[in-house]
Amino acid sequence: MTALNHLWLSVPKNLTLLANDAHVWRINLDVSEAQRQNLLATLSSDEVSRANRFHFQEHRQRFIAGRGILRSILGRYLDIKPQQVLFDYQERGKPVLADTLAKSGLWFNLSHSQGLALCAVSYQGRIGIDLEYMRRMSDVEALAKRFFLPREYTLMRSLSPSQQQEIFFRYWTCKEAYLKATGEGLAQLEQIEILLSPTEPAQLQTSDNWSLFELTPADNYLAAVVVASSGCHLQCWQY
Repeated sequence: MTALNHLWLSVPKNLTLLANDAHVWRINLDVSEAQRQNLLATLSSDEVSRANRFHFQEHRQRFIAGRGILRSILGRYLDIKPQQVLFDYQERGKPVLADTLAKSGLWFNLSHSQGLALCAVSYQGRIGIDLEYMRRMSDVEALAKRFFLPREYTLMRSLSPSQQQEIFFRYWTCKEAYLKATGEGLAQLEQIEILLSPTEPAQLQTSDNWSLFELTPADNYLAAVVVASSGCHLQCWQY
């Protein structure tokens, strides 16, 4: 329910994730070759195979960076080495902690766009994050008519073309973050009601038992994080 445009903080040495906290990490995926090799060494064999299936080198390199840094972040909270982090995958491919690590109660979600990624972490329960690069789109009104509720579509149509672009991505990131938290597919996109305006932060109308935060992680990027808690405290870190 809050738009956050403040600076992303340096990570303290005594990093603590309290029961009512959610942490969001901002990650640069375009790392040096030496860093990438170090991260590659922490990946599992199936992750290495997945990386090698990318056709474009840029996509392969960013996958290695994103998955390696995700392992590093989760290892901090779990107090284990990055290569000891074990994943299971839900029906739609969403990674979750596997085996005994799942008993830690740590939930996480990762989203990436271009050379940037965001990782959200919480003990509150289900958490979802979506990050989008605001590329100019010619068909935002048609997409809004297809995927958004009538009231949301009406608001978009009332705005100038430049405002429509930003509002579209705000709606999209909020809805997608909720779907990623619940594990539901995009088919449910039009069933999630978001209340927002050009001057007011977004509110999730679907349920009172969730916290929604909008984020501006960099120029021309928008993001949203949704947590299964009505009283969540959000902190943002720069990896």
